Amino acid sequence: MNPSTAFARVLVDELLRGGVTDAVLAPGSRSAPVALALAAAERAGRLRLHVRIDERTASFLALGLAKASGRPVPVLTTSGTAAAHLHAAVLEADAAGVPLLALTADRPPELRATGANQTIEQAALYGGAVRWAADVGVPEAGREAAQNRYWRSLVAKALTIASGTLSGDAGPVHLNLALRDPLMPDDDGGEALDGPWAGRPDGAPWTAGRGGGLAMPLKPAPASTLVVVGDAPHGLGAVAVDIAARAGWPVLAEPSSGAWGGSLRGGVLLLGAGEWLAEHRPERVLVVGRPTLSRPVNALLSDARVRVETVPAGPRWADAVRSSSAVGGFPLLAPRMPGEPAVGTPALDAWRDAASRVGSAVDEVLDARPELTAARVARDVLAGLPSGALLVLGSSTPVRDVDLWARPRADLTVLANRGVAGIDGTISTAIGAATVHGGPSFALMGDLTFLHDLTGLLTGEGEPVPDLTVVVPDNDGGGIFAQLEPGEDRYAEGYRRVFGTPHGRDLTAVATALGWTATRVSTADELTAALRLGGPRVVVVRTDQRAEARLGRELRAAAAAVLTS
Repeated sequence: MNPSTAFARVLVDELLRGGVTDAVLAPGSRSAPVALALAAAERAGRLRLHVRIDERTASFLALGLAKASGRPVPVLTTSGTAAAHLHAAVLEADAAGVPLLALTADRPPELRATGANQTIEQAALYGGAVRWAADVGVPEAGREAAQNRYWRSLVAKALTIASGTLSGDAGPVHLNLALRDPLMPDDDGGEALDGPWAGRPDGAPWTAGRGGGLAMPLKPAPASTLVVVGDAPHGLGAVAVDIAARAGWPVLAEPSSGAWGGSLRGGVLLLGAGEWLAEHRPERVLVVGRPTLSRPVNALLSDARVRVETVPAGPRWADAVRSSSAVGGFPLLAPRMPGEPAVGTPALDAWRDAASRVGSAVDEVLDARPELTAARVARDVLAGLPSGALLVLGSSTPVRDVDLWARPRADLTVLANRGVAGIDGTISTAIGAATVHGGPSFALMGDLTFLHDLTGLLTGEGEPVPDLTVVVPDNDGGGIFAQLEPGEDRYAEGYRRVFGTPHGRDLTAVATALGWTATRVSTADELTAALRLGGPRVVVVRTDQRAEARLGRELRAAAAAVLTS
């Protein structure tokens, strides 16, 4: 075996021993040895391989696979700008704690800084966005046993760090793979990895990590506690709901928190009702994960009258307003017994009653309008999904609409890229997550988010396409800005040009051109029927930016009115 081929086969073998089940690649020449080793693993039934022509799409597909499975997923590129296209997904994986493994093929050292074609400085390309980076030494002939130990140990370390096994801080890892010619194998690919290339017996990884994690309990709770759950691993969110139920604490959870099924509907609207909140302000807020959606939540956490304690998913914690008085694990409570009822408290009853009244007011306003609006689409999509379904939410307006107007459901898995909250790669993330989910899957995203990742719809010959229905409220541009300061009347002159950014495209025609079945709906009944058709499918609902902004103000006013009546 030539050195590059040997390296690639050992690399892939050790990835599989370390628990990798899915890998993604974009084609290239310098990455050929690893690509062929991945393809061989797929033929042997040891791996599910996904191939995309666009590196950014490939990286977000890997992000979705890793986010939904919780396992490290490698994404392989060739050298040069191909490696740069992974950066956005790496940043999201960093902030969201997703175990993404960036494998970037590179030129050997003698070709760097020489003007050699397709060569850039890749070794530290992603800077501080990765948990660890290694510029892997060039494979060389005559050092088989030593290199085998080095390569296998390197892969085991990369997987352990990416998984957060020891640190409790999962995230992306970068292995830069310098490869010399020859890049193509000099055998038939059937040679076993024995002798100097052998791994541990019985398929064991070279080095197995054993977990640690946070265990420090927080202080005992005062009588009045509110649990706020931001974006978080679903296991952490589930524990938060369980503890809150046993303690009698109300929960305000973001849709992607893993705790949303135990959350009060539209709870953020209660925080925005000044008079009501003044009467029901909690003494303590227990923050779990990383809140990303709501200004009223940040305002509450900034209130000096409230004690803030934080339970992070790992050793890095979110504290955007610098208010946490303690950081650590959950308060120690006795294990919940089977059939043990949730605890009721006067404070919990007050929050539940208020949320119920707000939800009824929201429904009354939405149901009074014959046309479909983005707010109603969010509410009705959530209500119409089958039990056990997966839902991926786009950043910008859709995730906020679900947070504000939809009724929480515990029987759904809801994911979103809230690490750095970008709109890029959302279709690819959804396809990756849906592939892992394996059942009916859905995504709700705005029109610009949809257009931003059109190559995500482009699946090549032989590539699996999951049962995914993508619902797109189409307001012909950047509708979220109409609900923010740029949408105020005094800025109307420049709004359409630099914020509204109308695209004027028929999204059903765009989706059809890329091979997806597309449906346009305009009524609530048509939307409900389209959700039952199954995927792959794109469902488009035309809405209006300015009308959406006015409706948002009307809904907030209706919520405030019932809380002051």
